[in-house]
Amino acid sequence: MQNTNVSIEKTEVLSDNWYTLKKITFNIQKRDGTIEQQSREAYDRGNGAVILLYNITSNAVILTRQFRLPTFINGNPNGMLIEACAGLLDNDNPEECIKRETEEETGYKISKVEKIFEAYMSPGSVTEILHFFVAEYSNEMKVADGGGLEHEGENIEVLELPFNNALAMVDSGEIKDAKTIMLLQYLRIKKIL
Repeated sequence: MQNTNVSIEKTEVLSDNWYTLKKITFNIQKRDGTIEQQSREAYDRGNGAVILLYNITSNAVILTRQFRLPTFINGNPNGMLIEACAGLLDNDNPEECIKRETEEETGYKISKVEKIFEAYMSPGSVTEILHFFVAEYSNEMKVADGGGLEHEGENIEVLELPFNNALAMVDSGEIKDAKTIMLLQYLRIKKIL
């Protein structure tokens, strides 16, 4: 249902270098009935998908570690971030995207995934909706080393961690990625591991 209390007045593209940064001027009707004009910037990088691979037998999860410039310029001393495997949809449906990203980044070829929810990760400034998945993995599903695509500048380290160690890394601050924390907590809450 379209919000009739909001009308877009003007959209300016501030940057379309990598993704698109827009400045949007809009009118919004407040609860008291008055109309107020506001201006906000919104970063459109497309929608994405994320997955946490888990192994019930070994009580382990597959995570990745890679350099993330935004964390580096915001105080992460080495810029390295431990994350669940993720990627942009790139015109694929979320399930096909996450299967492709899983094989590229982790080296595991999975056929069955479970979508658990969708979430806006930073709705104050980023348009992205992230589709969250979980899937079981086994050693037999390992078809490559992973590490991402070199031509996309990816240099990803694959980590297989005991589930309890991953949870402890959230508590210690070693894992600070929101999507990864949400997925680890999902496994904990649902008592999957």
